[in-house]
Amino acid sequence: MDGFLLIDKPAGVSSHDIVQRVRREVVGRERSRKGVGKVRVGHAGTLDPFATGLLVILLGRATRVQDHVMGLRKRYETTARFGFTSSTGDPEGEIVETGRMPPEPLDLPTGRIRQQPPAYSAIHVEGRRAYALARAGVEFELPDREVQVHRFERTGPRDFLIECSAGTYVRTLVGDLGDAYCTALRRTAIGPFDVAEASAEPSAEDLIGLGPGLERILPTLRVEGEVARRARHGMAIEAPPGQAAPTVVLTDDDGPIALAEPRADGTLKPVVGFRA
Repeated sequence: MDGFLLIDKPAGVSSHDIVQRVRREVVGRERSRKGVGKVRVGHAGTLDPFATGLLVILLGRATRVQDHVMGLRKRYETTARFGFTSSTGDPEGEIVETGRMPPEPLDLPTGRIRQQPPAYSAIHVEGRRAYALARAGVEFELPDREVQVHRFERTGPRDFLIECSAGTYVRTLVGDLGDAYCTALRRTAIGPFDVAEASAEPSAEDLIGLGPGLERILPTLRVEGEVARRARHGMAIEAPPGQAAPTVVLTDDDGPIALAEPRADGTLKPVVGFRA
């Protein structure tokens, strides 16, 4: 039960709901059938309840690479409603008709931009989620952040395709066009994982194993013998000539050993282990 499940999340449920469903319907069933022990379950990037699309569920040892998956580029399809504003940037907020339409042609920013996260977000503020504080009427301000927008294209009168870095809020991109909010949002890709591969019904049969999944995310380096033994024990190994990747997967005949990062002394140091 180590690997990645690709789920096509429907509207109306939270990412946490999907995680709970996987725990119950996938992990619970496998524990009953095969006596599988306790399995950790997490996800790599929240989707708002109104949004649909790709949710990468991490099982077992795959939860150890959550940050690496969350850091991958995202692709979205979204639909905007112009001449209106929403307190949350989506259909679940307080909708106000303004009648003001953004000037044409629309300014669709790309590159590195500064963005103000929405108050109704999952960001932690002094130990509480921002959306919880906003709903309680607590006044607070979230600092802006730098994000990367790789692609921002208009695909229809109100439809857009966006590719962006982790931490980018599509609701904010749409709201910054003028008086507008997202009426629909669908995530279609996270790095090499595409929603076309995803299933609406979680099943252990759809599990992408830890090794194959990691190979899609990070470069791999095969090690053997004494080098593999050192890596299994968390000891630094000599980096091959020309090693430039910030993180590599060390692997042998039995699968992934660890994630390793280069050091200034020319070695690779395991930082996330996959072997007991």
